Amino acid sequence: MAEWLYEAGIGEARAALVEGDTILEAMIEPDGDACRAGAILPARLIRTLSPGRRGLLRLADGSEALLEPIPPGVSEGRDLLVEIVREALAEPGHPKRAKARPAPPGAAPAPGPNLRARIAADGRPVAFPPAHGPDRLEAAGWSELLEEGMRGEIAFPGGGLRLSLTPAMTLFDVDGTLPPADLARAGAAAAARTIRRMGIGGSIGLDLPTLGGKAERAAAAAAFDAHLPQPFERTAVNGFGFLQIIRRRPRASLPELLREAPTLAAARALLRRVERMHGPGVRQVTAAAPVIAVLSARPDWLTLAERRGGAPLILRAAAGLPIDAGHVHAQQSTA
Repeated sequence: MAEWLYEAGIGEARAALVEGDTILEAMIEPDGDACRAGAILPARLIRTLSPGRRGLLRLADGSEALLEPIPPGVSEGRDLLVEIVREALAEPGHPKRAKARPAPPGAAPAPGPNLRARIAADGRPVAFPPAHGPDRLEAAGWSELLEEGMRGEIAFPGGGLRLSLTPAMTLFDVDGTLPPADLARAGAAAAARTIRRMGIGGSIGLDLPTLGGKAERAAAAAAFDAHLPQPFERTAVNGFGFLQIIRRRPRASLPELLREAPTLAAARALLRRVERMHGPGVRQVTAAAPVIAVLSARPDWLTLAERRGGAPLILRAAAGLPIDAGHVHAQQSTA
């Protein structure tokens, strides 16, 4: 039976829906005060972009959000309550504001549900593995999943996916050594599993091998449907092997989150290893200089890591080390 594993980490909360030794879904929520999807917030309409349809809001924290639709009788300068339906997205070169709609009648200001609340509302069991027990997330492939999200390379038997983030959509390219019809089915199933595992939403494109017959294209689409739970909408696979999917996008996907601030993501991942290291000895964290700089700038994180890990921590910058190639080891005393 699938269950959620939840960790209140240093700098982030993380959760994974695990069945056996497989991660079905995974989410990371960095610490911070960003408005979450589902929040009911006071706002002011500061500009009408399309009369009656679309406007620009200023929220109480000073950030801006798009409003759709504009309620009747609300003009520029008026205050109102809104519900956040999509969190702000840090897309390269063109960050997207949060998206809001008028709050339901009778609603009162309230924060949006955090990660722990969202998985609790799912209805499936939630476990809280201790840091000094078996690393159940890692046993299910947590580090491998983060690497896939960062690098965009996802292998499956007989082929692989290449995941690309673009301003228009998330794209998957399928390549491999299987015959085209078999590769299309396997690639479609792998893409569907990845979309679920990484919480990918919005517009998604899947570029499969070119398939000549309708039966082959229908079989590839059926393989996709079998591995991605509803709700979503999709097109048929066209003659060029392209399939487009539309899925709700209330927040950034795992790849978007990791690539938005890769040094921060790497720093938090290293602190997770510190928490779970057993045995005596000072913990030495070795990483690329930008990652060490992030950690050095967060003494609160380091203090918490030392307390949770039960040992002092030292940081060492290593020239030429990739951002995601840091490591932690215990220095044994020679006295």
